[in-house]
Amino acid sequence: MRTEKQNFTPPRKTEDNGGILLMLLIFILAGAFSSIAKDMGCVDCMVNFVLSTLPSNFILTGLFVTACIVSLSIGTSCGTIAALTPIAVGVATSTNTSIPLTTAVIVGGSFFGDNLSFISDTTIMATKTQGCHMSDKFKANIRLALPAAIIAIIIYIILGLNTQVATSTTDIAPLLLIPYIAVFILAFIGINVIWVLLLGIISASIIALTLKSMNISDLWQSACNGIMGMHDLIIITIIAAVIMDQLRKRGIIDKLIFNMGRIISTKRGAEFSIATATVAVDFLTANNTIAILAVGPLARSISYRYGIDPKRSASILDTMSCFAQSIIPWGAQLLIASGLAAVNPLNIIPYLYYPYLLGIITLASILISRNKN
Repeated sequence: MRTEKQNFTPPRKTEDNGGILLMLLIFILAGAFSSIAKDMGCVDCMVNFVLSTLPSNFILTGLFVTACIVSLSIGTSCGTIAALTPIAVGVATSTNTSIPLTTAVIVGGSFFGDNLSFISDTTIMATKTQGCHMSDKFKANIRLALPAAIIAIIIYIILGLNTQVATSTTDIAPLLLIPYIAVFILAFIGINVIWVLLLGIISASIIALTLKSMNISDLWQSACNGIMGMHDLIIITIIAAVIMDQLRKRGIIDKLIFNMGRIISTKRGAEFSIATATVAVDFLTANNTIAILAVGPLARSISYRYGIDPKRSASILDTMSCFAQSIIPWGAQLLIASGLAAVNPLNIIPYLYYPYLLGIITLASILISRNKN
Protein backbone atom coordinates (compact mmCIF):
# COMPACT_ATOMS: atom_id res chain seq x y z
CA MET A 1 0.00 0.00 0.00
CA ARG A 2 1.48 3.35 -0.98
CA THR A 3 0.74 6.56 0.81
CA GLU A 4 1.85 10.11 0.11
CA LYS A 5 1.52 12.00 3.38
CA GLN A 6 4.35 14.43 3.14
CA ASN A 7 2.42 17.18 1.35
CA PHE A 8 -0.65 17.06 3.56
CA THR A 9 -1.36 18.07 7.12
CA PRO A 10 -3.02 15.49 9.38
CA PRO A 11 -6.79 15.61 9.52
CA ARG A 12 -8.21 17.52 12.40
CA LYS A 13 -11.63 17.86 13.89
CA THR A 14 -13.56 20.19 11.58
CA GLU A 15 -17.08 20.19 13.02
CA ASP A 16 -16.20 21.96 16.27
CA ASN A 17 -18.50 24.57 17.75
CA GLY A 18 -16.60 27.43 16.11
CA GLY A 19 -16.76 25.78 12.68
CA ILE A 20 -20.49 25.10 12.93
CA LEU A 21 -21.20 28.65 14.12
CA LEU A 22 -19.14 30.03 11.22
CA MET A 23 -21.10 27.95 8.71
CA LEU A 24 -24.41 29.04 10.25
CA LEU A 25 -23.32 32.68 9.96
CA ILE A 26 -22.46 32.11 6.32
CA PHE A 27 -25.87 30.55 5.67
CA ILE A 28 -27.58 33.53 7.30
CA LEU A 29 -25.63 36.06 5.25
CA ALA A 30 -26.14 34.04 2.04
CA GLY A 31 -29.90 33.97 2.65
CA ALA A 32 -30.02 37.72 3.25
CA PHE A 33 -27.94 38.53 0.16
CA SER A 34 -29.92 36.20 -2.12
CA SER A 35 -33.26 37.60 -0.97
CA ILE A 36 -32.24 41.26 -1.32
CA ALA A 37 -30.71 40.67 -4.75
CA LYS A 38 -33.85 38.90 -5.93
CA ASP A 39 -36.31 41.44 -4.52
CA MET A 40 -34.46 44.42 -6.00
CA GLY A 41 -34.69 42.86 -9.48
CA CYS A 42 -31.17 41.49 -9.97
CA VAL A 43 -32.46 38.04 -10.96
CA ASP A 44 -34.80 39.45 -13.59
CA CYS A 45 -32.03 41.67 -14.88
CA MET A 46 -29.64 38.74 -15.15
CA VAL A 47 -32.25 36.68 -17.00
CA ASN A 48 -32.98 39.49 -19.43
CA PHE A 49 -29.29 40.13 -19.99
CA VAL A 50 -28.62 36.53 -21.01
CA LEU A 51 -31.75 35.94 -23.06
CA SER A 52 -31.44 39.23 -24.91
CA THR A 53 -28.04 38.23 -26.23
CA LEU A 54 -29.16 34.92 -27.78
CA PRO A 55 -31.14 34.11 -30.97
CA SER A 56 -34.67 32.90 -30.30
CA ASN A 57 -33.98 29.39 -31.64
CA PHE A 58 -31.29 29.06 -28.96
CA ILE A 59 -33.88 29.42 -26.22
CA LEU A 60 -33.06 26.10 -24.51
CA THR A 61 -29.42 27.10 -24.42
CA GLY A 62 -30.41 30.50 -23.11
CA LEU A 63 -32.44 28.97 -20.30
CA PHE A 64 -29.56 26.69 -19.35
CA VAL A 65 -26.95 29.46 -19.41
CA THR A 66 -29.27 31.72 -17.44
CA ALA A 67 -29.79 29.04 -14.78
CA CYS A 68 -26.02 28.49 -14.64
CA ILE A 69 -25.27 32.18 -14.15
CA VAL A 70 -28.06 32.84 -11.66
CA SER A 71 -27.22 29.79 -9.54
CA LEU A 72 -23.53 30.67 -9.68
CA SER A 73 -24.41 34.15 -8.46
CA ILE A 74 -26.88 33.33 -5.69
CA GLY A 75 -25.39 29.96 -4.70
CA THR A 76 -28.62 28.00 -4.39
CA SER A 77 -30.19 25.48 -6.73
CA CYS A 78 -33.57 25.69 -5.00
CA GLY A 79 -33.69 29.47 -5.35
CA THR A 80 -32.74 29.27 -9.02
CA ILE A 81 -35.36 26.63 -9.73
CA ALA A 82 -38.04 28.62 -7.91
CA ALA A 83 -37.16 31.79 -9.83
CA LEU A 84 -36.73 30.36 -13.34
CA THR A 85 -39.09 27.37 -13.60
CA PRO A 86 -42.15 29.59 -14.28
CA ILE A 87 -40.20 31.19 -17.13
CA ALA A 88 -39.29 27.76 -18.52
CA VAL A 89 -42.93 26.63 -18.38
CA GLY A 90 -44.04 29.77 -20.19
CA VAL A 91 -41.45 29.23 -22.90
CA ALA A 92 -42.50 25.60 -23.31
CA THR A 93 -46.14 26.60 -23.63
CA SER A 94 -45.49 29.31 -26.20
CA THR A 95 -43.22 27.14 -28.34
CA ASN A 96 -45.01 23.80 -27.96
CA THR A 97 -41.86 22.37 -26.35
CA SER A 98 -41.92 19.62 -23.75
CA ILE A 99 -42.47 21.10 -20.30
CA PRO A 100 -40.43 18.35 -18.58
CA LEU A 101 -37.56 19.17 -20.97
CA THR A 102 -37.51 22.92 -20.29
CA THR A 103 -37.92 22.26 -16.57
CA ALA A 104 -34.99 19.83 -16.64
CA VAL A 105 -32.89 22.49 -18.38
CA ILE A 106 -33.43 24.79 -15.39
CA VAL A 107 -32.76 22.03 -12.86
CA GLY A 108 -29.53 21.06 -14.60
CA GLY A 109 -28.30 24.64 -14.85
CA SER A 110 -29.16 25.29 -11.22
CA PHE A 111 -26.76 22.54 -10.14
CA PHE A 112 -23.96 24.08 -12.18
CA GLY A 113 -23.94 27.03 -9.81
CA ASP A 114 -24.71 24.90 -6.76
CA ASN A 115 -21.54 22.96 -7.56
CA LEU A 116 -19.32 25.99 -8.26
CA SER A 117 -20.65 29.05 -6.44
CA PHE A 118 -18.51 30.45 -3.64
CA ILE A 119 -21.61 31.11 -1.53
CA SER A 120 -23.25 27.74 -2.11
CA ASP A 121 -23.84 25.75 1.07
CA THR A 122 -22.29 22.67 -0.56
CA THR A 123 -19.13 24.60 -1.44
CA ILE A 124 -18.93 25.99 2.07
CA MET A 125 -19.40 22.55 3.64
CA ALA A 126 -17.00 20.75 1.29
CA THR A 127 -14.16 23.23 1.78
CA LYS A 128 -14.64 23.43 5.53
CA THR A 129 -14.65 19.66 6.04
CA GLN A 130 -11.61 19.13 3.80
CA GLY A 131 -9.63 22.14 4.96
CA CYS A 132 -9.00 23.82 1.60
CA HIS A 133 -9.57 27.25 0.09
CA MET A 134 -12.72 27.93 -1.92
CA SER A 135 -10.72 29.25 -4.86
CA ASP A 136 -8.69 26.03 -5.02
CA LYS A 137 -11.81 23.89 -4.88
CA PHE A 138 -13.38 26.04 -7.61
CA LYS A 139 -10.41 25.44 -9.90
CA ALA A 140 -10.66 21.69 -9.29
CA ASN A 141 -14.42 21.68 -9.87
CA ILE A 142 -14.40 23.77 -13.03
CA ARG A 143 -12.34 21.07 -14.77
CA LEU A 144 -15.27 18.71 -14.27
CA ALA A 145 -18.25 21.05 -14.49
CA LEU A 146 -17.22 23.09 -17.55
CA PRO A 147 -16.84 20.11 -19.96
CA ALA A 148 -20.19 18.76 -18.76
CA ALA A 149 -21.81 22.16 -19.29
CA ILE A 150 -20.31 22.52 -22.78
CA ILE A 151 -21.58 19.10 -23.87
CA ALA A 152 -25.01 19.90 -22.39
CA ILE A 153 -25.08 23.20 -24.30
CA ILE A 154 -24.32 21.35 -27.55
CA ILE A 155 -27.22 19.00 -26.85
CA TYR A 156 -29.56 21.92 -26.16
CA ILE A 157 -28.43 23.70 -29.33
CA ILE A 158 -29.30 20.63 -31.37
CA LEU A 159 -32.66 20.19 -29.64
CA GLY A 160 -33.55 23.86 -30.04
CA LEU A 161 -32.62 24.41 -33.68
CA ASN A 162 -36.26 24.33 -34.78
CA THR A 163 -37.58 26.30 -31.83
CA GLN A 164 -38.87 29.78 -32.56
CA VAL A 165 -39.93 32.16 -29.81
CA ALA A 166 -40.30 35.88 -29.63
CA THR A 167 -38.73 36.83 -26.31
CA SER A 168 -39.62 40.19 -24.91
CA THR A 169 -37.21 41.55 -22.34
CA THR A 170 -37.35 44.69 -20.27
CA ASP A 171 -34.57 47.26 -20.22
CA ILE A 172 -31.42 46.04 -18.51
CA ALA A 173 -30.09 48.18 -15.69
CA PRO A 174 -26.32 47.62 -15.58
CA LEU A 175 -26.22 48.62 -11.91
CA LEU A 176 -28.31 45.56 -11.03
CA LEU A 177 -25.58 43.28 -12.33
CA ILE A 178 -22.96 44.73 -9.97
CA PRO A 179 -23.83 42.79 -6.77
CA TYR A 180 -23.54 39.41 -8.50
CA ILE A 181 -20.39 40.35 -10.37
CA ALA A 182 -18.81 41.78 -7.21
CA VAL A 183 -19.56 38.67 -5.16
CA PHE A 184 -18.05 36.39 -7.77
CA ILE A 185 -14.88 38.45 -8.27
CA LEU A 186 -14.25 38.99 -4.56
CA ALA A 187 -14.74 35.33 -3.75
CA PHE A 188 -12.64 34.17 -6.69
CA ILE A 189 -9.63 36.23 -5.63
CA GLY A 190 -9.75 34.63 -2.19
CA ILE A 191 -11.51 37.17 0.06
CA ASN A 192 -13.06 35.53 3.13
CA VAL A 193 -16.62 34.47 2.38
CA ILE A 194 -17.99 36.42 5.36
CA TRP A 195 -16.60 39.65 3.93
CA VAL A 196 -17.73 38.69 0.43
CA LEU A 197 -21.32 38.29 1.56
CA LEU A 198 -21.26 41.41 3.72
CA LEU A 199 -19.90 43.48 0.84
CA GLY A 200 -22.48 41.89 -1.47
CA ILE A 201 -25.29 42.87 0.88
CA ILE A 202 -23.91 46.39 1.29
CA SER A 203 -23.44 46.93 -2.46
CA ALA A 204 -26.91 45.56 -3.24
CA SER A 205 -28.47 47.76 -0.56
CA ILE A 206 -26.70 50.90 -1.80
CA ILE A 207 -27.78 50.24 -5.39
CA ALA A 208 -31.38 49.53 -4.32
CA LEU A 209 -31.49 52.80 -2.38
CA THR A 210 -29.87 54.69 -5.25
CA LEU A 211 -32.37 53.37 -7.76
CA LYS A 212 -35.16 53.88 -5.18
CA SER A 213 -36.42 50.37 -5.88
CA MET A 214 -36.37 49.60 -2.16
CA ASN A 215 -36.22 51.65 1.04
CA ILE A 216 -34.48 50.74 4.28
CA SER A 217 -37.59 49.05 5.64
CA ASP A 218 -37.93 46.98 2.47
CA LEU A 219 -34.28 45.95 2.64
CA TRP A 220 -34.63 44.88 6.26
CA GLN A 221 -37.77 42.87 5.54
CA SER A 222 -36.15 41.24 2.50
CA ALA A 223 -33.07 40.26 4.52
CA CYS A 224 -35.25 38.82 7.28
CA ASN A 225 -37.23 36.80 4.72
CA GLY A 226 -34.02 35.46 3.24
CA ILE A 227 -32.70 34.45 6.65
CA MET A 228 -35.99 32.76 7.53
CA GLY A 229 -35.77 30.88 4.25
CA MET A 230 -32.55 29.31 5.49
CA HIS A 231 -33.95 28.12 8.81
CA ASP A 232 -34.61 24.56 7.62
CA LEU A 233 -31.01 24.18 6.47
CA ILE A 234 -29.72 25.73 9.71
CA ILE A 235 -31.77 23.39 11.89
CA ILE A 236 -30.82 20.32 9.86
CA THR A 237 -27.15 21.33 9.96
CA ILE A 238 -27.21 21.65 13.74
CA ILE A 239 -28.97 18.30 14.15
CA ALA A 240 -26.60 16.58 11.73
CA ALA A 241 -23.56 18.09 13.43
CA VAL A 242 -24.75 16.81 16.82
CA ILE A 243 -25.40 13.34 15.40
CA MET A 244 -22.02 13.20 13.66
CA ASP A 245 -20.29 14.38 16.83
CA GLN A 246 -21.95 11.60 18.82
CA LEU A 247 -20.98 9.04 16.19
CA ARG A 248 -17.37 10.18 16.41
CA LYS A 249 -17.36 10.09 20.20
CA ARG A 250 -18.68 6.53 20.15
CA GLY A 251 -16.00 5.47 17.70
CA ILE A 252 -18.43 4.60 14.91
CA ILE A 253 -16.72 6.87 12.39
CA ASP A 254 -13.32 5.45 13.30
CA LYS A 255 -14.66 1.93 12.88
CA LEU A 256 -16.10 2.83 9.48
CA ILE A 257 -12.78 4.34 8.40
CA PHE A 258 -10.95 1.22 9.59
CA ASN A 259 -13.32 -1.11 7.72
CA MET A 260 -13.13 0.94 4.54
CA GLY A 261 -9.35 1.07 4.86
CA ARG A 262 -9.24 -2.70 4.80
CA ILE A 263 -10.85 -2.85 1.36
CA ILE A 264 -9.11 0.22 -0.12
CA SER A 265 -5.65 -0.41 -1.50
CA THR A 266 -5.09 2.40 -4.03
CA LYS A 267 -5.61 6.13 -4.36
CA ARG A 268 -8.13 5.42 -7.13
CA GLY A 269 -10.06 3.14 -4.80
CA ALA A 270 -9.98 5.83 -2.12
CA GLU A 271 -11.50 8.40 -4.48
CA PHE A 272 -14.15 5.93 -5.61
CA SER A 273 -15.00 5.22 -1.98
CA ILE A 274 -15.51 8.95 -1.30
CA ALA A 275 -17.72 9.27 -4.38
CA THR A 276 -19.75 6.16 -3.54
CA ALA A 277 -20.25 7.10 0.10
CA THR A 278 -21.39 10.61 -0.88
CA VAL A 279 -23.99 9.31 -3.35
CA ALA A 280 -25.27 6.69 -0.91
CA VAL A 281 -25.69 9.15 1.97
CA ASP A 282 -27.36 11.72 -0.30
CA PHE A 283 -29.86 9.12 -1.49
CA LEU A 284 -30.68 8.36 2.15
CA THR A 285 -30.87 11.94 3.42
CA ALA A 286 -32.15 13.68 0.24
CA ASN A 287 -29.90 16.62 1.11
CA ASN A 288 -26.56 17.19 -0.57
CA THR A 289 -25.30 19.55 2.12
CA ILE A 290 -25.98 17.04 4.87
CA ALA A 291 -24.41 14.29 2.77
CA ILE A 292 -21.19 16.32 2.59
CA LEU A 293 -21.33 17.06 6.31
CA ALA A 294 -21.75 13.35 7.06
CA VAL A 295 -19.10 12.02 4.67
CA GLY A 296 -16.67 14.93 5.05
CA PRO A 297 -14.70 13.70 8.08
CA LEU A 298 -14.42 10.21 6.57
CA ALA A 299 -13.30 11.68 3.23
CA ARG A 300 -10.65 13.81 4.90
CA SER A 301 -9.18 10.86 6.79
CA ILE A 302 -9.13 8.70 3.66
CA SER A 303 -7.60 11.55 1.65
CA TYR A 304 -4.81 12.05 4.16
CA ARG A 305 -4.07 8.34 4.29
CA TYR A 306 -3.82 7.97 0.50
CA GLY A 307 -2.28 11.33 -0.37
CA ILE A 308 -5.31 12.90 -2.02
CA ASP A 309 -5.16 16.68 -2.26
CA PRO A 310 -7.85 18.32 -0.06
CA LYS A 311 -9.14 20.35 -3.00
CA ARG A 312 -9.61 17.10 -4.94
CA SER A 313 -11.56 15.40 -2.16
CA ALA A 314 -13.68 18.55 -1.71
CA SER A 315 -14.36 18.57 -5.44
CA ILE A 316 -15.46 14.92 -5.43
CA LEU A 317 -17.70 15.50 -2.41
CA ASP A 318 -19.41 18.52 -3.95
CA THR A 319 -19.70 17.15 -7.48
CA MET A 320 -21.06 13.73 -6.54
CA SER A 321 -23.48 15.17 -3.98
CA CYS A 322 -24.89 17.53 -6.62
CA PHE A 323 -25.15 14.67 -9.10
CA ALA A 324 -27.02 12.47 -6.61
CA GLN A 325 -29.27 15.25 -5.37
CA SER A 326 -30.32 16.26 -8.87
CA ILE A 327 -31.63 12.84 -9.94
CA ILE A 328 -33.60 11.72 -6.87
CA PRO A 329 -37.34 12.40 -7.28
CA TRP A 330 -37.74 12.89 -3.52
CA GLY A 331 -35.13 15.65 -3.40
CA ALA A 332 -36.18 19.24 -2.71
CA GLN A 333 -35.02 20.50 -6.11
CA LEU A 334 -37.09 18.12 -8.23
CA LEU A 335 -40.07 18.47 -5.90
CA ILE A 336 -39.97 22.27 -6.28
CA ALA A 337 -39.52 22.05 -10.05
CA SER A 338 -42.26 19.46 -10.56
CA GLY A 339 -44.64 21.42 -8.35
CA LEU A 340 -44.11 24.68 -10.23
CA ALA A 341 -44.29 22.94 -13.62
CA ALA A 342 -47.22 20.69 -12.61
CA VAL A 343 -45.50 17.56 -13.92
CA ASN A 344 -44.38 14.28 -12.35
CA PRO A 345 -40.74 14.49 -11.18
CA LEU A 346 -40.13 11.12 -12.84
CA ASN A 347 -40.88 12.77 -16.19
CA ILE A 348 -38.12 15.33 -15.62
CA ILE A 349 -35.34 12.87 -14.73
CA PRO A 350 -34.69 11.52 -18.28
CA TYR A 351 -33.86 15.06 -19.51
CA LEU A 352 -31.29 15.92 -16.82
CA TYR A 353 -28.38 15.88 -19.25
CA TYR A 354 -25.99 18.11 -17.31
CA PRO A 355 -26.17 16.19 -13.99
CA TYR A 356 -25.64 12.87 -15.77
CA LEU A 357 -22.66 14.28 -17.66
CA LEU A 358 -21.23 15.75 -14.44
CA GLY A 359 -21.41 12.38 -12.70
CA ILE A 360 -19.94 10.51 -15.66
CA ILE A 361 -17.06 12.97 -16.10
CA THR A 362 -16.24 12.90 -12.38
CA LEU A 363 -16.12 9.09 -12.30
CA ALA A 364 -14.12 9.06 -15.54
CA SER A 365 -11.60 11.49 -14.02
CA ILE A 366 -11.08 9.06 -11.16
CA LEU A 367 -10.75 6.11 -13.51
CA ILE A 368 -8.34 7.56 -16.08
CA SER A 369 -6.26 9.93 -13.98
CA ARG A 370 -2.58 9.08 -13.61
CA ASN A 371 -0.77 8.07 -10.45
CA LYS A 372 -3.78 6.36 -8.94
CA ASN A 373 -2.06 3.18 -7.88
